[in-house]
Amino acid sequence: MKNITTTALALVALAMLPLPANSHEQHAHESYSAGEPGNPKKPSRTIEVEMSEMEYTPWRIEVKRDEQIRFVIRNVGTEDHEFLLATTEENLKHGEAMKKNPHMEHDDPNGVRLAPKKSAEILWKFTKTGTFEYSCLIPDHREYGMIGKVTVKEPGKTGERKKP
Repeated sequence: MKNITTTALALVALAMLPLPANSHEQHAHESYSAGEPGNPKKPSRTIEVEMSEMEYTPWRIEVKRDEQIRFVIRNVGTEDHEFLLATTEENLKHGEAMKKNPHMEHDDPNGVRLAPKKSAEILWKFTKTGTFEYSCLIPDHREYGMIGKVTVKEPGKTGERKKP
């Protein structure tokens, strides 16, 4: 009985500890600027995104408001890379935190960090119009150009652009 009480007290104490400093879990989001996590029971359009040394392919994506996208993200490079979908301001702020802790783990539905030759999926519903970005926040990657843009337009107003 004494062991059970000791174990229970230890579990309560562990539950009260702060979250690890290298985890994205500490970045609680009441809502996301670029929309919301998708619903796997609803239809989606698939967009494949490749990450390589300091670029994304495609680097620009256009979607309609309320469209659900299944991003299939592949790291075809030789280094770890990230895909984090947010506003430019949010990614810049988050990038500063990453400089202090470059091995920060991701546990957000709008981002993923992948080792070389790995892949992942993010299901996302774009509920707001505007321009958002996906970028790699590993120190120096964003600064070297690892940024992509998502333009969310009202239904019926999409078009494709080429990289300048």
